[in-house]
Amino acid sequence: MLAMLAAVEARWDLMFLWLVVAFAVDGIDGPLARKYDVGTHAPEFDGVLLDLIIDYLTYVFIPAFALFSSGLMDGWTGWFAIIVITFASAMYFADTRMKTKDYSFSGFPGCWNMVVLVIFAVEPNFWISMALVTILAVAMFLPLKFIHPVRTARWRMITLPMALAWTFFAGWAAWVDFHPESWAHWGLVVTSIYLVGAGLAQQALYGPDG
Repeated sequence: MLAMLAAVEARWDLMFLWLVVAFAVDGIDGPLARKYDVGTHAPEFDGVLLDLIIDYLTYVFIPAFALFSSGLMDGWTGWFAIIVITFASAMYFADTRMKTKDYSFSGFPGCWNMVVLVIFAVEPNFWISMALVTILAVAMFLPLKFIHPVRTARWRMITLPMALAWTFFAGWAAWVDFHPESWAHWGLVVTSIYLVGAGLAQQALYGPDG
């Protein structure tokens, strides 16, 4: 809600700071729930469903609104992006096949908060942004592997620090209001490439279940 209130006021730096906080919380809530066996002690609450509701708001809905309202994708491209992102993500989040055997994701996991933050930082041509949105939306429904930074065991010693580094650079970029000369932007690009490409590399090297 704090992120949405900031977005309505076009305070994009504050909005992304709150989304980075939400991203950090999302990284630890699952391990904490498993450690303290919430499924046994509070079985009346469906943690998976709760996680999906929160993820849709913070990973999809608010970033899509920001991309549309910021003018980075103007006119019909903005409408295209917001419709594709929200609809495709709703279908993906409802897909029971979204997780692989090694707890990675099958298809791009709808992390539009990360994508849109990088777009805000780098400010590419809107055609590049539209191509990126289109490719990732299609990738949500392809048998492509994308790692989970915490739960995917293979390469976790690299992946987890990369995810932490991405969170740091994202917070830094938002803190300086996406100043074009900030080194945070380079850090975001490098860590984003790894987080997107690591699962694809594992799939190429070890197969879809490797």
